[in-house]
Amino acid sequence: QVQLVESGGGLVPTGGSLRLSCAASGLTFSLYSMAWFRQAPGKEREFVATISQSGFTTDYPDSESGRFTISRDNAKNTVYLQMNTLKFEDTAVYYCAANRGPWTRRESAYNYWGQGTQVTVSS
Repeated sequence: QVQLVESGGGLVPTGGSLRLSCAASGLTFSLYSMAWFRQAPGKEREFVATISQSGFTTDYPDSESGRFTISRDNAKNTVYLQMNTLKFEDTAVYYCAANRGPWTRRESAYNYWGQGTQVTVSS
């Protein structure tokens, strides 16, 4: 049974930082590209970052200004999202997702999803 468990969310002031973690089990982690998505209240889920199976390739939305960094540790079956200089509009539930194929921004390509972790940025 595949499980993705996110952690590291919480309440942070504007300008602060958080590191999210997603621990995977029940799959051969190194065979999966991974991604983070987020969903704010009243909005559709949106792509945040993705990383290749090896970790050598990462991709972010065109609008991303370099505040977020995705990384992974295949020895620990864990993917991370380092978020810096957080803004109020970053408030959302953050989800990690696993894709047996190549890295992609396309949400529908992801086979497995975590339950999400809440990130709240206070203004």
